[in-house]
Amino acid sequence: MFDRSRRNLAHWFALSMGGILFAFAGVGYCLSVEEQLRVFDDELFSQSKTFAAKTQYSLYQSQWQNQRGQTPVESGVTLNGELMYARWYNSNKQLLQFIGSSSGKQLTAEPGFKTLETPIGSQSSSTKTWVRQVTLPILEGKVLIGYFQTAVPMNSLRINLNQARLFLTFGVPVTFGVIGITGWFLGGLAMRPSLRAYQQLQQFTADASHELRAPVATVLSNAQVALMPPEDPVEQRLRLQNIAQTAKSMSTLINDLLFLSRHNGSLAETGLKPVDLCEILRSLAQEFATQAPAQNLNFDAHLPEHRIMLKADANLLKQAVINLLTNAFKYTPADGKVQLYLFTQSHSAVIQVKDNGIGIPSSDLPHIFDRFYRVDTVRSRQTGGFGLGLAIAQQIVQRYGGQITVNSILGQGSTFQISLPLKL
Repeated sequence: MFDRSRRNLAHWFALSMGGILFAFAGVGYCLSVEEQLRVFDDELFSQSKTFAAKTQYSLYQSQWQNQRGQTPVESGVTLNGELMYARWYNSNKQLLQFIGSSSGKQLTAEPGFKTLETPIGSQSSSTKTWVRQVTLPILEGKVLIGYFQTAVPMNSLRINLNQARLFLTFGVPVTFGVIGITGWFLGGLAMRPSLRAYQQLQQFTADASHELRAPVATVLSNAQVALMPPEDPVEQRLRLQNIAQTAKSMSTLINDLLFLSRHNGSLAETGLKPVDLCEILRSLAQEFATQAPAQNLNFDAHLPEHRIMLKADANLLKQAVINLLTNAFKYTPADGKVQLYLFTQSHSAVIQVKDNGIGIPSSDLPHIFDRFYRVDTVRSRQTGGFGLGLAIAQQIVQRYGGQITVNSILGQGSTFQISLPLKL
C-alpha cells in the first residue's frame, strides 16, 4: 500500500514539475528566439541605413541610372559580414540598380523586415538558404525619393537557435529524469511519518487485542462454569468474584487506552490554571503514606515549604506522579524504601521518585516508556499491570513541554525524574 502511494506521489510530482519544466522551456525558447531576432534585426537595420546613406546622393540625381560610381560593396561596406543582395528602387518602386539577384523590375515587398528562403547562386540552383530581408524608404527631408532593399543570411542566428534546441532536446529529458528520481526520494520522505504511524497503529492494535484476549477468555470460562447447576455455592461465588475482578482489569485497560487517545497532542494554554505543585504532591504523599505500611514499605516525601507555581491541569499531573509511585510500590520488595522529591532547577520544577527495588536491565531502559512494554511480564500480570502507566506519564509530561527520564541499576533500584518548565 505504501509503495503504491509512494509511486503515486512520485508520479504526480514528476508530472506537475515536468509540465512546469516543459512550459518554462517552451516559453524560454520562444523568448530567446524573439530576443535574438530583435538583436539581429537591430544590427541589420543600423547597417542598412549606413549602406543606403552612402548611395543616397547619387540616387537622387536624374542621370543616376547610368552613373557607374563606386558601389558600397566595392568600397568595403558589408552587412552582418555577408550580403545576399542589395537593390535600389525609385519612388515608383521600379528597380534601378542591384547587387546580387534582381527578382523582378518592380518592388512588391512592403517596408519592413521579412524572412525568406532563397536559392544560393543561380536561380536554378536547388540549394536554398534562409535570409532576413529589410526594405527601407529613402527620404530627402520629407520627400520620398526611393527604396533600398537588402538581405543577409541568417546562418549565425540559426546556429545559435540550433544550439539552444540541442540543449533543450537533451537537457529537458535529463532534467525530467532527475525530477522523477527526486519525486521518488521525496515521496519516501513524505511517507515515513505515515508509515511509522501505521506501524505504531498496527502494533498498538495487536497489543491491545492480545491484552484483551486473556481477560475475555477468563470471563467467558468463569461465566460458563457459573451457569452450570451449582453444586458448591462457595465455588460459584469464587467464579463470580473472578469475573468481577477481570471486568475491573478490562475497565482499567480500556480507560488507559481512552486516556492515551484523548490526551494526544499539545495542551491549549487557555485551559490551564495556576496550580501549586507542592500542594498536589503533598496530597499524594499522604495517600501513599497510608498504603506503604500495608506493603511493608517505607515511604518518605521531601517537599519544599514554599510554593512552586505553574500553569497545569492538576488532575493530569496527579495521574503522572501516581503512575510513577504505583510502579515504585509494585517493584520494590518488602522493607524497601520509596522516596518522593520536589525541587526547582534552572527554571524547571523537578519531581523525582526513587526506590531501592528490583531495578531495570540496561537493555530494557530505551523501551521502558513504550506502550504495553513490560520488563517482568509474569510479575506485571500478577500485579495487574498492562505496561501503560509509564507511557501515560510520559505523554502527560510531554504535553507540558517537559521531559521524563529514568536511571536504574539492576538489583539496586530506579530513579524516575520529571522536569516541567516553570511558566505562568
